[in-house]
Amino acid sequence: MAISRAMVQTAPRKLELRELEIPEIGRDDALLRVEACGICGTDYELYDGAFPSLKLPLIPGHEPIGIIERIGPDAERRWGVREGDRVAVEPKVACGACRYCLSGSHRLCSAPGSTSYGITPLEKPPALWGGYATHTRLAPRSVVHKVSTRIAAPIAVLFNPLAAGIRWAVQMPGTSIGDKVLILGPGQRGLASVIAAREAGASMIAVTGLARDRAKLALAREFGATHTIDVSHGDPVAAVRDITGGELVDVAVDVASFDPGTVVQAIEAVRPGGTVVLAGAKGSNPVKELLSDQIVNRELRILGARGVDYSSYALAVSVIESGRYPIEKMHTHDVPLERAAYAIDLLAGRVTGESAIHVAIIP
Repeated sequence: MAISRAMVQTAPRKLELRELEIPEIGRDDALLRVEACGICGTDYELYDGAFPSLKLPLIPGHEPIGIIERIGPDAERRWGVREGDRVAVEPKVACGACRYCLSGSHRLCSAPGSTSYGITPLEKPPALWGGYATHTRLAPRSVVHKVSTRIAAPIAVLFNPLAAGIRWAVQMPGTSIGDKVLILGPGQRGLASVIAAREAGASMIAVTGLARDRAKLALAREFGATHTIDVSHGDPVAAVRDITGGELVDVAVDVASFDPGTVVQAIEAVRPGGTVVLAGAKGSNPVKELLSDQIVNRELRILGARGVDYSSYALAVSVIESGRYPIEKMHTHDVPLERAAYAIDLLAGRVTGESAIHVAIIP
C-alpha cells in the first residue's frame, strides 16, 4: 500500500503528521509528488481557526507544485501533460457547468461538488486534498500549468502570489503604459503587484509599508518600484500627493491584511475617475471614517478581488521562466513538512528574531 505523509490540521493551531493511503488513479485524475507548497495569509488564518465553518480534520496547502507521478489517459489528454512533467496547481476545483464556470469566472464557483485544495476535509474521498503532503491526488476538474524543471521548486511555487499581482494590479484595473500605481502593503502579493505593474508599463509605482518592512521596501525598489513610503513616519496620502504633484494615482491596490485603514487611504489616494482594487482581507474589522461621497463625487471605481484566473497563472509562470526579475529574492525560507506550524508562525511574524517574505514547505 502506497502512503503519503501529510500534516493534518485537527483543531485551531494543531497540526499532526499522519500517513494516508494513496488512492488508485483512474482515467481522469493524477497523482502529484509535491516538491514545494507555498503559504500565505490564508494559511495562518486557517491555522488560527479564522474559518470556523470549515470542517476538520483537513490537509492545508493551496499552492502546491510538483511532479506528475501517475496520470490517467483522459487527464493526460485534457491537461496536455504526462508522467514526469512538473505542474503548478490552481487551488479551485470548480464544477465546470455553472454560470460562473461557463463565463470564465470559475474562482467564484460555489456549486455542489466544487471544492478547493487546502480546505477540503479528509472525509471527502480520497482525503488527499492539500499541499502539506508528500503526495496529493489531482481531481478530474483540477487546473494545472506546466512549469520548467530548470527553476528551483521553492522559486517556481511563487507562481501563486505573482499571478495574484498580475490580476489585481493590472488585469482588473486595466493598468497600462504611463499609469501611476499605488500598492498598499509590501508582502508577497504587494511585491508581486510591483512586478506586474512594471510589466504593464506603469510610469510610477509607489509601495507603502512600516518601519519593520525596510527589507521588503528595498526589494520593491529592485522589482521596479519608483517610490517607497514608510507609513510609520507620515501620512501616505500626503506622500502620494507630493510624489505626483497633486495629481494622485490612477490605480490603488490594497493588499494589506487586517488593517481597514488602508481602504480609506486607497480611496483618498486615487484621482477622480481612478480605480481602487481591494484585495487585502480585513477579517471582521470594519472600515471606519469612510466618506462614501468621495466615491460618488469623484466617480471612483471600486473592485473587490477574490482569487486568480487561468490567464493570470499562465502569465505568472511565463514571467518566472523568463528570468527578467530576481524573483528568488522574494523567497526567504524553506521549511520541512514536519515543521509546518513553525513555517506558518514564521510567515505570520510570530517567530522572534526572524522575518519572512515567502516561505515554502518542502515535503
